[in-house]
Amino acid sequence: MANITQLTTALFDFLSTQDKNWSLCTFPFMVSFLVFFAIYIGLNRYRQTWTKAYVIAFSIFFAFKANGILMWLLPIITISSWYLTRFMMRLKRGKIRKIGLAVVILSELLPLLYYKYTNFTLEIFHELLRSNFSPEKMLLPVGISFFTFQAISYTVDVYKGRYPKTAELIDYTFYLTFFPLLIAGPITRAEVLLPQVQTPKDNVNESLVYKGLWLIICGLIKKALIADYIAQYNNIVFDAPATQSGFGNLMGVLGFSVQIYCDFSGYSDLAIGVAALMGYELKDNFRFPYQSLNLTEFWHRWHIALSTWFRDYLYIPLGGNRKGALRTYLNSFLAMIVAGLWHGASWMFVVWGILHGIGLVVHKFCINNGLREIPNNAYTKTLSWLITFSYVSLAWIFFRSSDMTTATTLINNIIHTTNLADVRIFLMEYPLWLAVVLISLELHSIREADYYWLQSKFIQSSWLVKLCIFAVVLQLVINLSQHSIQPFIYTQF
Repeated sequence: MANITQLTTALFDFLSTQDKNWSLCTFPFMVSFLVFFAIYIGLNRYRQTWTKAYVIAFSIFFAFKANGILMWLLPIITISSWYLTRFMMRLKRGKIRKIGLAVVILSELLPLLYYKYTNFTLEIFHELLRSNFSPEKMLLPVGISFFTFQAISYTVDVYKGRYPKTAELIDYTFYLTFFPLLIAGPITRAEVLLPQVQTPKDNVNESLVYKGLWLIICGLIKKALIADYIAQYNNIVFDAPATQSGFGNLMGVLGFSVQIYCDFSGYSDLAIGVAALMGYELKDNFRFPYQSLNLTEFWHRWHIALSTWFRDYLYIPLGGNRKGALRTYLNSFLAMIVAGLWHGASWMFVVWGILHGIGLVVHKFCINNGLREIPNNAYTKTLSWLITFSYVSLAWIFFRSSDMTTATTLINNIIHTTNLADVRIFLMEYPLWLAVVLISLELHSIREADYYWLQSKFIQSSWLVKLCIFAVVLQLVINLSQHSIQPFIYTQF
């Protein structure tokens, strides 16, 4: 009887309390998902409405575990966005409907602007007025940037006729609250997910399910085995760069470049994989970005969901490349500054956005002024890759640093104190860390065709092989990551 009471108490505590570490790769979520998934499979055989309501209920619970009481923002934004979008489409075409569109977008943006940028704005006024006012730090709801952008994309797509205005409230709620996407996306368009929600799932797509399992395995390896391990040294460097040698700082920058890729693409793999297990196919969010030969290509491969969102809902509406070269450069630059601010209310993210904006403008300028005439051989490709990777890594310094002093100290140490004598010391002190970073970069360099070949071989393998691979990876995650669990970097955005 005592055991039952303890179990009931523990279950109640779990269901009623927020978990600041809640994410797709934590053990509590995995156990919860197994219970959820077992019931989901059974419900899928019956009425689709019950299945949708069940998934929505679990998504709300997922949002509660991540955000606590702030989870109420999600259903409020969902319902208001759906009703206001329908109301907007009843307005007369022309100026009135455009005003309606602006009002709906503003209503969708207001929670994000309030929770994410209020303190940043007040700090700017504080600096300008030289006052002693110090605002209290506000809690940022996890994932608010992602589901806000999904809501805006739906409203704009309905307004422009890209997507029909006939989505029912239950389908739209499923779309905007879908739990794999809540913490860190990827930002998914209505045209990708909603038709799948509205279509009855009579048969299980085994290939999609096995692809989902493959992505979950890849995501666990990237996040729990690679990113969390190398983050330990990266944190030392960026917390106190002056305590490390110039070469040590350089390795910290290289390590963070690997960490942020493995962390975010690992989460995207997990999110897309979990959705695939449930029968929903989402688009890839990363395509080996560090293979890019220029910055434009990098943004076609990195965080594809966000880069295409800014392309379709900011860059093109600003005029895109339709109004001459100078306007194209300006639009690219502005889009990257907004992308920087989207990542966080900090001048460091603005600097990161400016650096990428300058890089894109320089590349577009060179393309328009003779860059295409340079021979496309192994030497130019190697040099292009080295310049691109170095520039992206330089920008990551400002992205990761807490302030400008940290960033400039780190860069100065790399430039002025790096010497060959430190290489041997570093190798002796951090051999495993360096091996993990270099192996990760080497694995990242494989051809996309080879990666998809491996994926297809996994999908075609027997269930016993799949089970063994998954069990080995899961055991490695449990054994190796229990003392180094790091929150997903993109949960703060």
